[in-house]
Amino acid sequence: MSDDKQHPTGHAIDAAAVMLAARKLEQGKLVAFPTETVYGLGGDAEDPAAIAAIYAAKGRPANHPVIVHVSPEADIGYWAASVPVEARRLIASFWPGPLTLILKRAAHIPDAVAGGQDSVGLRCPSHPVAQALLREFRGGKGGIAGPSANKFGHVSPTTAAHVREEFGDDGGGLVDYILDGGQSEVGIESTIVDLSRIDTHGPVLLRPGHISAAQIAAVLGVAPAAPDAAAPRASGTLDAHYAPNTPVVQVRPEDLPVVLAKLAAGGKKVALICRAQGAHEAAAIQPMPQEANAYAHDLYAALRDMDHAGADIIVVEGLPATPQWQGVNDRLRRAAFDSQGILARL
Repeated sequence: MSDDKQHPTGHAIDAAAVMLAARKLEQGKLVAFPTETVYGLGGDAEDPAAIAAIYAAKGRPANHPVIVHVSPEADIGYWAASVPVEARRLIASFWPGPLTLILKRAAHIPDAVAGGQDSVGLRCPSHPVAQALLREFRGGKGGIAGPSANKFGHVSPTTAAHVREEFGDDGGGLVDYILDGGQSEVGIESTIVDLSRIDTHGPVLLRPGHISAAQIAAVLGVAPAAPDAAAPRASGTLDAHYAPNTPVVQVRPEDLPVVLAKLAAGGKKVALICRAQGAHEAAAIQPMPQEANAYAHDLYAALRDMDHAGADIIVVEGLPATPQWQGVNDRLRRAAFDSQGILARL
C-alpha cells in the first residue's frame, strides 16, 4: 500500500489495518496489538463493557488491574487525579518506552480498569504501530486498556502468531482483530513503578523490567523501594505467572550435568533452555543469548517452543543474580512457581 511506512524493526505500518483496528476499538470490540514489550489485548479503557470483555477473554480475575496505554501527546492529567513531579521526571526520561506508572486515578475513569482500586496504571509504548493505533483511536485522546494478549497466567505473546496460538486464527470469537507489528523488541513486560503513595512511601518498584531500578534511581535521586503489603495490585505480579503448560524448573549451571543425568536415567524427556551451548544433551535444546536484554527478547518464544517439544519438563539454566538480569529472573521465577519440588517427584 502507498501509505505503508517502515518502523525500525522492519515491519510495515499498514495504515488501513491501523484504522480498522481503531474503529473496532471504538465499537467496543477487542483488538490484539503490538507493543515493544509484548502484544496487548486491547479494549477502550473508558468502556466498562470492553474491559469486562478483556477479563472474560483472558480468564483474568476481575480484581487484577490492567494497564492503560496512551499516545505520546496524551494529557496524563485526564487519567490521573494528580501527577507528581516524580512522574513528570520519569515520563520525560523513559516515555515512550517500557515503563508503567501507577498514579491516583481520576474520579471519572472507570474503576474496572484498575481492578476496583483508586489508582491507575499508565504507559506510553514506543512501538510505532502501537503509537499509530493510539493516535488513530478517538483522535489520540482515548486510552487502550491492554494486558498481554494471552490466557491469564500463560506465557505472554511477542508475535501475532503467538496471539493466534492463544485465541485461534480468527480470535476464537473473543478477539475481533489482530494487528500485526512484527516481533516485540523488548520481549518482557514493562517495568512498573508505583507513585500513587509517593508522599508516604516514595517510589516503589512493583515489577522489574527492561528499565532498571538503577535507571529509575538516577532520575529520581532515590532508589525505588520493594513492594509492601499495602502496595497496589499490578499486572503480572502474582506468584504464578508467565507459565507454559510443561513444568518449568531453574537449575544452577554447576548442577545441570547431575540433574540432566538423573532425569535421563529416569526416562524423562527434557527440553533445555541454556546459554552454555553444546555443553549438554537433552531431547530439545534452545540456545539463548549471553546478554540480558537479548535473552529477554528471546525468552517467551523459547518457552513457547519448548512447550511444544513434548517434554516432561523444561529445564532452564540458572542466570546471574545481578541487577541487569532482574527482569528475566522475575519472569522465570513466576513461570516456575507452580513447579516447585517437581524434580524430587520425577
